Amino acid sequence: MKDAVRLPHVVIIGGGFGGLQAAKALAHAPVQVTLLDRRNHHVFTPLLYQVATAGLSPGDIASPIRWILRKQANVAVQLAEVQGIDAGRRVVRLTSGPGDAEVPYDHLIVATGATHAYFGHDEWEHVAPGLKTLEDALRIRRRVLLAFERAERETDPAAQRRLLTFVVVGAGPTGVELAGALAEISRHALQSDFRAIAPETARIILIEAGSSVLSAYPDDLRAFARRALEQLGVSVWTGSPVTSIGPGRLQVGAETIDAGTILWAAGIAASPLGASLGAPIDRAGRVIVNPDLSVPGAPNVYVVGDLATVTGPNGRPLPGVIQVALQQAECAAKNILHVLKNETTATFVYDDLGNMATIGRNSAVCDLGRIRLKGFVAWLAWVFLHVYKLIGFRNRLSVMTQWAFSYVSYQRSVRLITNDSAIDSE
Repeated sequence: MKDAVRLPHVVIIGGGFGGLQAAKALAHAPVQVTLLDRRNHHVFTPLLYQVATAGLSPGDIASPIRWILRKQANVAVQLAEVQGIDAGRRVVRLTSGPGDAEVPYDHLIVATGATHAYFGHDEWEHVAPGLKTLEDALRIRRRVLLAFERAERETDPAAQRRLLTFVVVGAGPTGVELAGALAEISRHALQSDFRAIAPETARIILIEAGSSVLSAYPDDLRAFARRALEQLGVSVWTGSPVTSIGPGRLQVGAETIDAGTILWAAGIAASPLGASLGAPIDRAGRVIVNPDLSVPGAPNVYVVGDLATVTGPNGRPLPGVIQVALQQAECAAKNILHVLKNETTATFVYDDLGNMATIGRNSAVCDLGRIRLKGFVAWLAWVFLHVYKLIGFRNRLSVMTQWAFSYVSYQRSVRLITNDSAIDSE
């Protein structure tokens, strides 16, 4: 009896957008794929802010990775924490229980994404949490809702005002969406729920070190976004770098803001896994890859998404957005197939499909190149695109139902404070 033919082994680290897309692109390839992730689920990260602001439940925007890839016979999924990569020996080192395990590979795709960056002030993280995971979203939801609860039983007007002050640091898409959602919660969803406080008087401040909100967007869309935020009652501070953050307080230049809730949306840092490749990295820890997305000195290793630095036509690094990760993952998977066929690998070329951000009810901005949308039309485009991109019919139906309820009633149905710890623990 002849021995079975050994198929080339492709290991993918990360079950986010890039990792999943790479696995799917290899569905019919003559390879065996192993996808490693330390969580068993994929999260639709553009809607994390909806979980953080009580609009959706975690299950509405997440799906088990095994379920997503259940029909792809050449993929095995492992729940594992990756400790490092030994490119010389072609193994991925795992942290598995009391000891370490290794997964050998013939080709490797690293798609581990990014985490929060506090610009050298990691001590700020506990006071000003960022939004990258479901755990982050639930922690933020808890802090936001607890702020109103504590203000309700606070008798000191100054302390009450501090509790009802919410600051979002960073005016990119995440910061803008968070600030807009917080304004809508206080002005509408919670307006009639309390007796000792008026939630609609909550102060929402969006702080940006740069000169404008949504800096990657055209000038007219930036101006519209700022006006829309201010109409919602958000105070927008641009050209205002934060110099210090502490419990209940942050410093912006010479001004001190007393705030019960501070949220961070100002920067990202690449996964530390990139440094273990021994390749050149930029200041944010991203791997500076070759034009075909391979790692210098390790042509069988590809890095995609937020962990990779690729220069665009304008000479600047491509932004850390989902469409970049998806296109890079597709390119990396195809280049592995080129190598298997002894063909020349392809240079990655980014096709910019545009950007969009929602500001609040009936208000969004869309930059689609020659086409720019704002207001209600942009908001409708944002709604339908995000529902379409969700994984699974159940999630699409659930999100549409929740949004329809919120639109009609101005309510947010997931206003739950969860966690067994005492309410004064944060």
